[in-house]
Amino acid sequence: MSYYSKKMASPVGELTLLASDRGLAAVLWQKEMARIRLAPITEDPQHPLLLETERQLNAYFAGELKQFTLPLDFVGTEFQKKVWQALVAIPYGETRSYADIARAIGHPAAVRAVGAANGRNPISIIAPCHRVIGTNGKLTGFAGGLEAKAFLLAIEKSDLLSL
Repeated sequence: MSYYSKKMASPVGELTLLASDRGLAAVLWQKEMARIRLAPITEDPQHPLLLETERQLNAYFAGELKQFTLPLDFVGTEFQKKVWQALVAIPYGETRSYADIARAIGHPAAVRAVGAANGRNPISIIAPCHRVIGTNGKLTGFAGGLEAKAFLLAIEKSDLLSL
């Protein structure tokens, strides 16, 4: 499997987009390439799926897009893929706890494993791991940093308030 990459500027810093022939494989934060083991990677800033991903992300950041419509190519264990699919199901402007996700995938006792899988989510923002918070309502770890997580949640909250 070959992968294609493109960098894009965003309000939360530079993002690296990766796609395979099957779909979007990753949205990575600065200095995060080592976390994702996908190879070989060819830089292709004109790749159609990467251009569409950039367009949709820019619309999301502008408050104009609430649901992404991109084919996703998750690479991970079956358990991780279940968690990541559960992330995609979290509605715009809502949050869930790790316990909520564990229940949603049918493994209510696997809260820590859900947290670990959430932390390995390769498709940040689009598979919205920023919408997962602690049971106590507090922001928890995020690959892009808690400031970026708060920013993404604020975009969604302010957009909902303006409806």
